[in-house]
Amino acid sequence: MLKTFFIISIFLYSSLCANILQDAIDNAPEGSILKLPAGIYKGKIIITKPITIIGKEDGVVIDGEGEGTVITIKSSYVTLKNLRITGSGDRHDKLDAAISMANGKQCEISNCIIDDSLFGIDMQMISNSIITNNTITSKDIDLGLRGDGLRLWYSNDNIIRKNKLIKSRDMVIWYSHGNLIEENYGEHCRYSLHFMYAGKNIVKNNHYKFNSVGIFFMYSKDTIATGNSVQSSLGATGMGIGLKDVSNFTLKNNSVIYCAQGLYIDRSPFEPDTNNWIIGNQLLYNAEAIHFHSLSENNIIKNNTIMGNIEDVVNDSRGAKTNENDIESNYWDNYAGFDRDGDNLGDTPHRVYQYADQLWIYNPDVKFFYGSPVISLLNFLAKLAPFTKPIFLFEDAKPKVRIEG
Repeated sequence: MLKTFFIISIFLYSSLCANILQDAIDNAPEGSILKLPAGIYKGKIIITKPITIIGKEDGVVIDGEGEGTVITIKSSYVTLKNLRITGSGDRHDKLDAAISMANGKQCEISNCIIDDSLFGIDMQMISNSIITNNTITSKDIDLGLRGDGLRLWYSNDNIIRKNKLIKSRDMVIWYSHGNLIEENYGEHCRYSLHFMYAGKNIVKNNHYKFNSVGIFFMYSKDTIATGNSVQSSLGATGMGIGLKDVSNFTLKNNSVIYCAQGLYIDRSPFEPDTNNWIIGNQLLYNAEAIHFHSLSENNIIKNNTIMGNIEDVVNDSRGAKTNENDIESNYWDNYAGFDRDGDNLGDTPHRVYQYADQLWIYNPDVKFFYGSPVISLLNFLAKLAPFTKPIFLFEDAKPKVRIEG
């Protein structure tokens, strides 16, 4: 930890023409602590030295006045606490943000409110830092035009904990490794959490609802996601958790409920001779519990609860090889077998077929009627007396008969 050499309290008012906060930062020795009383301070602040800025009471506002980035950090060992940071510019090409951090380590942003800012916190090549207990909201514009609430780019070994992203766009973890993303909350965003080319991250006990997509992993490996809750991903393609071209992943004890697609698996695991472990998750009351797209084999899918979904399994690719996954000891609420020896495992396998679903899976025009009485009737009749040969997807050799716990 950097030793604190100097403590300074400042009493400023935005009515003054000069940017006195910037002057105070420039004149303070390295390691100073600036304690700000309530007031509005001019933004477009640039920090190039180790320093701490704390709002010592409520009502400390740093306002960018709608132009550029409000606070730019170009140093290690910088701490911002108990501030409201607002009013960035609106230019995507310049990544106008509330806070922009680059090429630093051991920084902390905590207990801040960020609003009316295109991007929230933009981290580029930041390591061993803490982002905690911040509330982040973008500008009041269309979802696709907002910036990312929290953005990690080539940023490793950080702790991202207990932040709230509400009406932002995405939280993105790109080319970033070894991060802990824990106990965050996302609501009315696009991707509440999006990974790309990222490895060895831990995603734990986050809660996301009313977003377009809950958690999406792309081109990544060696990550654990456990204890997360994704609810009510919005729209006809709203997704709970997605895996695309990922390897050596563990999804354990997550809950996905009321989504169009609960778990989406696309060409995963991607690397040869690897597995993904999908263990102990709850996939409840979704339109589709598990959706396979493209070649997806060697997943280990065990001890999950699949209940209340319109379709348990959907395969939209004829070459997905769903039967080459290790699927065992899951609870399926539509299992039709018995448990005569009372060991909570079915006496016969649970075999999953695709019936009249072929009508809408391969034809987007027909999918418009998905969930309607006519498709439900066709599915029922097809299972009762198939008029086309059903497609075998896979079997669970030891299905659970009761939900344990």
